[in-house]
Amino acid sequence: MHIITSIPILRDNYVWLIVDKTAQLAWGVDPGDAEPVIHYLREQHLQPAGIFITHHHADHSGGVSGLLKEWRDIPVYGFSKKTVKEISHEVKEGDIVNCGSLNLKILEIPGHTLDHIAFYNDEMIFCGDTLFSAGCGRVFEGTHAQMYQSLMKLMQLPEQIKIYCGHEYTLKNLKFAAEVEPKNIFISEKIIAAKSLLIENKPTLPSILLDEKKMNPFLRCQKETVIQAAEKYAQHSLVDPQAVFKLLRDWKDGFSCK
Repeated sequence: MHIITSIPILRDNYVWLIVDKTAQLAWGVDPGDAEPVIHYLREQHLQPAGIFITHHHADHSGGVSGLLKEWRDIPVYGFSKKTVKEISHEVKEGDIVNCGSLNLKILEIPGHTLDHIAFYNDEMIFCGDTLFSAGCGRVFEGTHAQMYQSLMKLMQLPEQIKIYCGHEYTLKNLKFAAEVEPKNIFISEKIIAAKSLLIENKPTLPSILLDEKKMNPFLRCQKETVIQAAEKYAQHSLVDPQAVFKLLRDWKDGFSCK
């Protein structure tokens, strides 16, 4: 049996550990800082069995070298167009990686970066900085069209899939979602729930895709309430959901939470 646990690092990142308690093995997703991971593995008497990298940004990959100094032979999985020098196993969409008896498939989801991938099965997805709870990543290397298409790929996954993303951005994202859809009661309820968890120093993650479809404006670009809000902000009509997405992403980039 595998369990998923979070290790908070840096300012608001999470390293996700896939742990096989029976075998005392662990696979780490996006270790941006080595020391907290090393400490946790030693404290729990776990042996690292693999590292998964969703994209090359330092807050997701900066701890790989430190982990390899402690455990030299850990396999490191990342995108086939190698952008992190420590990657030893290059993967692309459709490939499968093994965490003991647990298999994860690879999905290519560019937009935030061009090398962005996710590791997933029908029950869970580790999606880095592409999809956040109630939000999505900024568009740095790719295009808004690429990012939108990547989100649409994620929309096709099972609605109960658990979403393990890279940052604790949920409350900030929900405040923007409430700006877009102020009458969305589900968003209001989620803000209360997120505040409660954070006060208790607990992660707001994982989310599930079904909830994201009800509250995440970047997944709701075909909803009339979201279209109307985007057009009001833009002060002109928007021709299609992709144009709504770009407007929302630009709007969010300049949004300041109170």
